[in-house]
Amino acid sequence: MADNNENGYPIKTVVLLVMENRSFDHMLGWMKSLNPEIDGLTGQESNPLNTSDPNSGHIKFGDGSVFVDPNPGHSYQDIYEQVYGEPWSQESVDKKLPPTMQGFAQNANRIQNGMAETVMNGFKPELVPVYKELVTEFAVCDRWFASMPASTQPNRLYVHSATSHGLIGNDSKKLNAGMPQKTIFDSLHDAGHSFGIYYQSAPSTLYYKNLRKLKYATKFHPFDVTFKLHCKEGKLPNYVVIEPRYFDLLALPGNDDHPSHDVSTGQKFVKEVYEALRSSPQWNELLFMVVYDEHGGFYDHVPTPVEGVPNPDDLVGPGPYNFKFDRLGVRVPAMFISPWIEPGTVLHTPSGPQPTSQYEHSSIPATIKKFFNLKDFLTKRDAWAGTFEVVLNRTTPRTDCPVTLAEPMRLRDFEAKEDNKLSDFQEELVQLTASLKGDHKMKDGPLDGMTVAHAAEYTSEAFKVFMAECAKAKKNGAAEDSVVVVEGTEEEIITNKDSLKPKTFFQKLFSCAD
Repeated sequence: MADNNENGYPIKTVVLLVMENRSFDHMLGWMKSLNPEIDGLTGQESNPLNTSDPNSGHIKFGDGSVFVDPNPGHSYQDIYEQVYGEPWSQESVDKKLPPTMQGFAQNANRIQNGMAETVMNGFKPELVPVYKELVTEFAVCDRWFASMPASTQPNRLYVHSATSHGLIGNDSKKLNAGMPQKTIFDSLHDAGHSFGIYYQSAPSTLYYKNLRKLKYATKFHPFDVTFKLHCKEGKLPNYVVIEPRYFDLLALPGNDDHPSHDVSTGQKFVKEVYEALRSSPQWNELLFMVVYDEHGGFYDHVPTPVEGVPNPDDLVGPGPYNFKFDRLGVRVPAMFISPWIEPGTVLHTPSGPQPTSQYEHSSIPATIKKFFNLKDFLTKRDAWAGTFEVVLNRTTPRTDCPVTLAEPMRLRDFEAKEDNKLSDFQEELVQLTASLKGDHKMKDGPLDGMTVAHAAEYTSEAFKVFMAECAKAKKNGAAEDSVVVVEGTEEEIITNKDSLKPKTFFQKLFSCAD
């Protein structure tokens, strides 16, 4: 493991957890009551139910979130309406409207009558006690934005590559083929630094084609088997990426915070990660970050930045939108945890490197580049993004950091519904793993009849096939830089959704251990 102390930073390990689909105000807005410096909620925030009617009724933002279902709109066109207050059209774009953040309620009710109540509410601090403690004890950023006004996968791509390579939606064909851009993983590896991806469901980081190379196969670790062990033994690599559990099962509930998963399960997951890190001999050398990929359609009052945002690579999105990647998405939660951070720290807008720079997902590779003295930026976007090393505002590590965090209270009063239909994200994961396994029938076919339970087992088994092929290729002397491609298979891994039993799935998940 290469050292980076020559740069003057005490951080040798960065741990990143990216959660799903919640805005800052929805999750952390009411934390302003704990720390007035946080740009959160005052109780006066509202949205009209109809932006074109000056006499429309308004709905105030409340603190009534508990268990959130259904899933609000967060496509490119939904977000346009949420931000600008009217549905997308070329005529509307030509007006160059200011981002008023007044269209959330209207858009929500357009999707489903009554959904405005869902998007115009957030959590009381006591209902997200782990975050309450982290915000109080460490740092929160109240000016962190999604990298673009779009859905999950384009924003997750920015996290490690500072571009979506032209994607404005979840384009399964391109994603399954593998996105071609260079990643921060490549930069770290080329400079002699280490990284590891700790997964629970099949890792979505395999959307990057480079991560399918044989040389990276050993970088993937099953979270439940290895993460705590690596923490205990002080063997965490320089860059740790933790992927949540994206499927909601009876034995293994979803912990990614994607609606309709129980946020309290996500709280328990963050608590578990924190406590493992806190007990590690590496604690005094690490920075743990929790961020959300995008806002998921939930209200936020801070206008999204639309000026001076550089296109990462001069690509333009597909028609009819022809998006130029020149504005950011909605504000999302971002928290930083380290013994090198004073309690109650709040990061606002960065001071550079450019006058219009903001904190967004590209800030992650930009800061890692700085921490580990990497040679090049990935795109024009991470060269522009603010870096967050300033959050390390102590000269010595604290000794009073909590050893354990609060125990969350369950917020959902029913069990996981394994027979539910898949969310868009879950369908994409099935198609990704089908592509990795060489199952062209599943990759290209409709998934209308697949349940959450079926998909969870399918993705687990398909990923095992891919990893087995990686091991076989390595044994046969394949080049380290070769991308592992599994030949097409005719058999189905699972033919009957009723064959899934929680214990069996649990055992199969752990049998992926490296």
